[in-house]
Amino acid sequence: MGETTEEWKGAHYAFKSRWGATYDELCRYSMSFDLHKTIRSDFFESYLFLLENLPLVKLFTLTSEVIRGEMQFYAKAKRFYEEVPATEEGMMGDFVELNSLDVEASRAFLKKFVGGPGKADTEFALDCGCGIGRVSRQVLLPVFSSVDMVDMIDNFLFAAPSYLGMGASQVKNYHCSTLQEFTPATGMYDVIWIQWVTGHLTDRDLMEFLAKCKNSLKDNGVVIIKDNVARKGCILDQMDSSMIREIEILRKIIAKTGLEIVCVEKQLDIPEQFIPLWMIALNPPSPTQAFGKTLLNR
Repeated sequence: MGETTEEWKGAHYAFKSRWGATYDELCRYSMSFDLHKTIRSDFFESYLFLLENLPLVKLFTLTSEVIRGEMQFYAKAKRFYEEVPATEEGMMGDFVELNSLDVEASRAFLKKFVGGPGKADTEFALDCGCGIGRVSRQVLLPVFSSVDMVDMIDNFLFAAPSYLGMGASQVKNYHCSTLQEFTPATGMYDVIWIQWVTGHLTDRDLMEFLAKCKNSLKDNGVVIIKDNVARKGCILDQMDSSMIREIEILRKIIAKTGLEIVCVEKQLDIPEQFIPLWMIALNPPSPTQAFGKTLLNR
């Protein structure tokens, strides 16, 4: 089969740590659909795309080997970002020349959903995966009275007040947490901004986090995702341990969250050599829409 016995043992031990099942039980099903189904349901909608390019054992070890109580997928990302400098250049992955393009497009997209009749209020926003606050400073703080920031790297949050300058006074809370473990307060935010971080969540955790975001929105609130989107299938970046999904995979995940896509835009001024950058606005369906769907489903 090409994989050694030791490699299979590694995969089974990872299963044992993750799910608490016995090694004997896992061995019994090692080549069955149970193994495939568990990996797919627990990790990626795009699992089959990955499986075409990665042997099963390597895929499993990559996504679920336990390190310090966390899956390797998450642990590798944390180790990567612990080495990233707490600067604007670090936040942009050394492509700081794209910052102005990114900010201008984000501001224009945000304006479509805030500050008018039937739109979100401009009282309180949440910046998810905020880093040192690049998006907060340049996109959110000029619009919203208050902002909360959440990131898993404490060094980024420590650097944020200095980077934000006068805008730091508008930040109510700095939450040091991974998104898969973070639960925003119910009915708190007008806008929840999630940029360049969805790829660091497995499908299941992304779905669950978006569902929590739905509960955290005020009336007319909106969730905005801005992220790189694969042209086809998905791309696994082993350097920073992230998944770049195609738009249809994202649509399938979002469809399970209770949120609806209200606007999708591709940023057109990004150079062709870069992975496409898309903006997606989501909000809960109105009661009328939900009632109509119930009748339709009957």
